Amino acid sequence: MVEFMSSTAGRVTRAAVGVVLLVLAFIVAGAWGWVLGALGAVFVVVGVADVCLLAPLFGKPLRGAEVRASLR
Repeated sequence: MVEFMSSTAGRVTRAAVGVVLLVLAFIVAGAWGWVLGALGAVFVVVGVADVCLLAPLFGKPLRGAEVRASLR
């Protein structure tokens, strides 16, 4: 899973899911809209910044480039 999330396809997937969550945040009103917006913003930022937040749970570095280098 960490391999996919640190790949280019994983980054694009995270950013796309973030955009979808941001769009849903504008549709949903109230507290849930804020939660979806915050979660969507996090997904977009980590996708663009090439950071894999799950990697440290599996003993890998946080930065995507370092994860890809460690897998080679």
